[in-house]
Amino acid sequence: MSKRVRCAPPSLLRCLPVLLALAAPAGAQTTPPGSDSMAEIAKDLANPVANLISVPFQNNWDYHLGTTDATLYTLNVQPVIPIGLNERYILVTRTIVPYVSYNALVPGTSGAGGLGDTQASIFLTTREAAKGGWFLGVGPVLQIPTATSRSTGSGKWGAGPTGIVLRQHRGWTYGLLASQTWSFAGPESRASVNTTFLEPFLTYTTKTYTTLGVFTESAYDWTGDKWTVPMEAMASQVLMVGKQVFSVTVGGRYWAESPAGGPDWGLRLALTLIFEENKERAGP
Repeated sequence: MSKRVRCAPPSLLRCLPVLLALAAPAGAQTTPPGSDSMAEIAKDLANPVANLISVPFQNNWDYHLGTTDATLYTLNVQPVIPIGLNERYILVTRTIVPYVSYNALVPGTSGAGGLGDTQASIFLTTREAAKGGWFLGVGPVLQIPTATSRSTGSGKWGAGPTGIVLRQHRGWTYGLLASQTWSFAGPESRASVNTTFLEPFLTYTTKTYTTLGVFTESAYDWTGDKWTVPMEAMASQVLMVGKQVFSVTVGGRYWAESPAGGPDWGLRLALTLIFEENKERAGP
């Protein structure tokens, strides 16, 4: 989606009570029984291709778009599901289903909202890290034109390669996630898609299951010759209520580069549900 189609959200106050209630309910524990398992979950959450089933609900607010200083709200639902192939290899599916909304970007116009285009990635990787704590994952990425509004998606089918390389060592996780998407079908009246995505990341996970990280989710639009470069920092905490483990993330971003009319800065608040951990997976 072009950065010129940035949007505005439902009220932040409407979302905060629910997420904060989930983040720190009575009985929430940061050091529950089975702390070894909690430490492994915190470590796996820092690894995008870990053998862990999770569903993040990622709320993003980006500010000062257009000539009206509009706000873009994006809710990304991002299920991650590993599929075992044999004792060594797994497929990790990562799907991003966005909902976006915005008010007027220029005076005299109206806003819109709806689903955006879905991004589905599949990585072939190993259950265990290679020597030195290295993971490598490769596979295809597919763009599916699920947008319910012309303003919230490209209208194009797209595909291309994706890959990730990362290392985990003594609490640190660092690496690079990259993909290239080209459109191959869709209305001729819509612009072609030719986008390179780069996400270098660095995180550190503490003994109390807190993860601090910096990263950028940069994209280059070869069709429009435009970079978008948000510099981001975040903190997340793994918690347990009863038998349910989840993670709460807060963060902020500064847009070092964006097209004319793009945002200046933004916020992130995310809740990640963990449904299952594969105990057979040994960490590095």
